[in-house]
Amino acid sequence: MKKFIKGLYLILILLFLYLPIFILMVFSFNDNKSMSVWTGFTLKWYQEMLSNSMIVEAIWNTFTIAVAAAAIATVIGTAACVGILAMKKRSETVIMGLNNIPLLNADIVIGISLMMTFIAFGISLSWGTVLLSHITICIPYVILSVMPKFRQLSGNIYEAALDLGATPFYAFYKVVLPDIRPGIVSGFLLAFTMSVDDFVITHFTRGAGINTISTLIYSQVKVGIRPTLFALSTVIFVTALVILTISNLISSKGEKKE
Repeated sequence: MKKFIKGLYLILILLFLYLPIFILMVFSFNDNKSMSVWTGFTLKWYQEMLSNSMIVEAIWNTFTIAVAAAAIATVIGTAACVGILAMKKRSETVIMGLNNIPLLNADIVIGISLMMTFIAFGISLSWGTVLLSHITICIPYVILSVMPKFRQLSGNIYEAALDLGATPFYAFYKVVLPDIRPGIVSGFLLAFTMSVDDFVITHFTRGAGINTISTLIYSQVKVGIRPTLFALSTVIFVTALVILTISNLISSKGEKKE
């Protein structure tokens, strides 16, 4: 009985999470724009999605900004972890406290603050301001992902490599980096996800004519969302599912070999 209740509870949670997405995926193949009446199977919304220049541009902006912001934030965040660990305990506590403020603060406050900062310095809102804003919000997540891996390192490994004649860069690349690589990868993926998912900060810091997927969907809510966006959401969900499946298979094979 307990196993049945646990299984039923798990099924209900999964349905609560994925049933709306499944419904969206089904109606992305509906020949009608209606979300309540099924009139037949079609792929025309996917064809329209690929031929719509506004959607293609939004996809391009979303993922180029996300990749660039995640990569830059990962480099800066990893370097920041090295500097934070070299500080005294009190200074380290203060810096980590400041690092947590953007995580706890409301996105609308950060978005308006960044917009006012750009305007105060005479920087016109554009693709670049969105990139800078996303780097800003991604760095704290990278630090929180990489810092635990640094703390797990033995304090003598890096010094031992230097004593054996390695240069600081070579010792970091060959000795420290392999041990913190899982944290770096996790930080990059988390930063990438936060950038793709962000709407509020992008809305306040983008220039005229600059759209990402989230801002494009928001702009179409006023006139009615077309099923092309259902098709786009389906493609994104399936792509993420495939990437996660491949990643888990690779990691499980690595564990078996070990």
